[in-house]
Amino acid sequence: MKTVLLLRHGKSDWDADYGRDHERPLAKRGIKAAKRMGRFLAKAGPLPDVCVTSTAVRARTTLQLAYEAGDWTAQIHETDRLYACGLDDVGAVIVNTDDAADVLLLAGHEPTWSAAVEEMIGGGTVEMPTAALACIDFEVERWEDVAWGGGTLRWLVIPKALKG
Repeated sequence: MKTVLLLRHGKSDWDADYGRDHERPLAKRGIKAAKRMGRFLAKAGPLPDVCVTSTAVRARTTLQLAYEAGDWTAQIHETDRLYACGLDDVGAVIVNTDDAADVLLLAGHEPTWSAAVEEMIGGGTVEMPTAALACIDFEVERWEDVAWGGGTLRWLVIPKALKG
């Protein structure tokens, strides 16, 4: 079985001094939520074997804060492919993952993350608020066999639902 975890970046700080959208940082609320989600995943599992994040500051920071708070040990990779991306980009990152990894965490952005969950599970309406984390299982042995509509949503958790 292969599992995809989709982590949306935390609440960003629109009032911060930044140049391009790519450089927008997290707000205090986003920092707190990222840490909360990292601790949640450390307790609930499954922990990622590999993480791939958008290169945007808010996505990289969300992943790093969650990683540290949850004391994860996964490899971390960054790619421009997950910034301002579409479903084809998400699919390409997934199918090109090393099969030695069973759990892949992708950190990125809306509206793609909600659409990706919907496509992975074959429909429905999904909303991924900031710092939300979705866990989707695929009954396959190889990442290249992961297909849209072939996943089962195990859970989707938002920071407000958690204490601490």
